[in-house]
Amino acid sequence: MLQNLTGWHALIILGIVILIFGAAKLPALARSVGQSLRILKAEAQTVEAEAPVAASSAPDSASANTAPASTAPAPASAALRAD
Repeated sequence: MLQNLTGWHALIILGIVILIFGAAKLPALARSVGQSLRILKAEAQTVEAEAPVAASSAPDSASANTAPASTAPAPASAALRAD
């Protein structure tokens, strides 16, 4: 989808952004986008750092997630009966 974009497309998009937000607000907009990306990157690194710790402290998940066989749902034919 984005393979067909050229330099002219970027200029048109930039022009539309300037018309919508105005030239005065563009530096603040760029600053807030940069700050959001820094926060996202820091949070992603935090999650990656905590993931091995959480995986090693978790109990055996294979036995904890198995449900007994008696919890099967009722047959659909019982729900369709009209008495």
